Amino acid sequence: MAMLLEDIVQSVEMWLKLIKKPQPYVDPDLDPVLLVPGIAGSILNAVDDQNGKEERVWVRILGADYKFRTKLWSRFDPSTGRTVSLDSSTNIKVPEERYGLYAIDVLDPDMIIGRECVYYFHDMIVEMINWGFQEGKTLFGFGYDFRQSNRLQETLDRLAAKLESVYKASGGKKINIISHSMGGLLVKCFMGLHSDIFEKYVKNWIAIAAPFRGAPGYIASTFLNGMSFVDGWEQNFFISKWSMHQLLIECPSIYELMACPNFHWQHIPLLEIWREKEGCDGIPRIILESYRPGESIDIFKEALSGNLVNYDGENIPLPFNLEILKWAKETHNVLSNAKLPSGVKFYNIYGINLETPHSVCYGSEETPVTDIQDLRFIQVIFVFEGCSHSNVVVLEATSL
Repeated sequence: MAMLLEDIVQSVEMWLKLIKKPQPYVDPDLDPVLLVPGIAGSILNAVDDQNGKEERVWVRILGADYKFRTKLWSRFDPSTGRTVSLDSSTNIKVPEERYGLYAIDVLDPDMIIGRECVYYFHDMIVEMINWGFQEGKTLFGFGYDFRQSNRLQETLDRLAAKLESVYKASGGKKINIISHSMGGLLVKCFMGLHSDIFEKYVKNWIAIAAPFRGAPGYIASTFLNGMSFVDGWEQNFFISKWSMHQLLIECPSIYELMACPNFHWQHIPLLEIWREKEGCDGIPRIILESYRPGESIDIFKEALSGNLVNYDGENIPLPFNLEILKWAKETHNVLSNAKLPSGVKFYNIYGINLETPHSVCYGSEETPVTDIQDLRFIQVIFVFEGCSHSNVVVLEATSL
């Protein structure tokens, strides 16, 4: 009987060896890569200060909107430059598992149906591992609280520590940073404020679709209408556009994505509104008003002057935040003055097959806007500036 049991155990062990997945190919000669995501591209966990309980609040499907409003809704503190959760017992934390890759891989690991909509760097991570990269040796991630300013010292300190740890883990090899979207602004702020650390640890920086001059069309509509990160049927199980709107009004990162004030635009981004105005002769006329980026601020202020949220039974005003605007202007100065260190190569990758919302328009000749505060409830029309060529541009540059 004992011999029979031993035979069974040996057979099971042999079967397990046969079905065991082969070890992935590892190339020891590869330089380390650090992936830095854009806005909303990091898992965020809420930690209860009272009991230490930790739960994912971005991204999740079950109870998504409720948890988002109770744990992530925030207010900006101008004395520190931080955005702080309205729930005073909640701290937001980015998970660090898998050397930072967990937080930027699949943003809702529990989601099964429609999982592709929460993929972030997932496909790139899988492909890079197939190429011979190894998590913790040559492949790392840097997730961050995307509500915060791109120059918040707390985030920059974490990035400095990450660069040092990647450098040591890879045996003293300099790092290739790959940033996506707003992650490019974070990296550029770090480079501008800590150029010595950047040059010490970074070999190449590859920026993919970085909005270095701002994202004027998207941001104008975000201030007035909010933002949706998924399309189609998934929206029914996700954060409502209104809930997202109330969060983003208090996020410095959003204000830092406003149109760059010092850039000479070939086509100036505009906020356009069809209005009914009375002429000098007393006859009402429908006209199209156009506002440049600086002029749009007055529209945002008026449109959001009555914006309120009810949190825990209290009505809290959330107007266009002039304190954050002041903070963002200083961030734009940091970005404008940042210089690429001589020892670092920079590659700017952007696609030109998809047109980007450049300006926005509200109302029409048939249905003009009668009250600016109604802009929050009017469907935006995007005005595109771009090229329809189906290809990607890669530029190597010595400066940004």
